[in-house]
Amino acid sequence: MDTNELEMIHGGELLFTTLINGYELALNGGKSNDTPDGITPKKLLLASLTGCTAMDVAGMLKTMRVDFSDFSVKVISELSEEHPKVYTSYKLTYAIKVKEKDQDKVRKAVQLSKEKYCGVSAMLSQSAPIEVKIVFL
Repeated sequence: MDTNELEMIHGGELLFTTLINGYELALNGGKSNDTPDGITPKKLLLASLTGCTAMDVAGMLKTMRVDFSDFSVKVISELSEEHPKVYTSYKLTYAIKVKEKDQDKVRKAVQLSKEKYCGVSAMLSQSAPIEVKIVFL
């Protein structure tokens, strides 16, 4: 069984840092949200979701031999009013430039990422719905 392990080290106030594969990541839970010293944990969760699915789709398109450019994934998530403040929805928008003949392959890759391959999406969909939209450029 694969496992993941990391350690957060207190850096003062609400700043914590960790090393992941040699990269330092700083999290900061200060009232001003993101600071020059770090990002908030909830935004990091959104980056994990968009990064996971973007890598899935890019990898599948490469396997399908689909040329693409101008690819991005945007997420908009709403937070609950009450504590603990949790995301109540995720709306992913994939923007990508491909030939018209390859658009169905993009749709398939997005669907496979959501339903089969993206572990972050699978975990988050247990607690809130994930909607997807594809914009062809």
